[in-house]
Amino acid sequence: MDIILARHAETVFNAAARMQGHMAHTPLTRSGIAQAEAMGVALAAALGGTADRDLWVSPSGRTQQTAAIVSEHLRRPFFDWRTDARLLEIDVGDWEGRYYADIVAEVGSIVDAERRLFSMPAPNGEWFPAIAARLTEWLDSLDPARPVLAISHGITARVLRGLLVGGGDWHGVKVADDAPQGTVFHIKNGAETVLLTGAGVQGVRAA
Repeated sequence: MDIILARHAETVFNAAARMQGHMAHTPLTRSGIAQAEAMGVALAAALGGTADRDLWVSPSGRTQQTAAIVSEHLRRPFFDWRTDARLLEIDVGDWEGRYYADIVAEVGSIVDAERRLFSMPAPNGEWFPAIAARLTEWLDSLDPARPVLAISHGITARVLRGLLVGGGDWHGVKVADDAPQGTVFHIKNGAETVLLTGAGVQGVRAA
């Protein structure tokens, strides 16, 4: 399997340390737009101007906006992207839209500092086995003969990379190491290379 996987660029909610999860749309910042431009440049260089890949993107506005910018660099219509809800970020339930600081003030620490992952599920939210299950379903739906470019989210991308190349165990799920927003990975036959290290933030504060 040949998958290029990118993490969306910085949003106004990322910059303010507010939870996004499944939020329909949180627009990119100026820094985020610059990150998306850099992603497009790196992808165009890596693909040699062909970009003959199936394009997949989460339905969230932040991934869609990133994809629109990348499309122009690849000279592919934005409408070539297939939207799939299985690529959404972790569902943060009742925490959606709230400031991290306010949640921590109420319930205490919610993040494992070493792994940069949630240490507890949000009320009415999603947990790692559920993310792995939907991503496994998405992988099984792909045509193995076709290379893929997908734009997704921080935690979701870490779980997907864990499924494809492995990672440390987290609540029964293999989760890969963290990477900044705007990072682009190329995963082929179980091996991962970094096409671009993004200039955005890391960790679940960017979820």
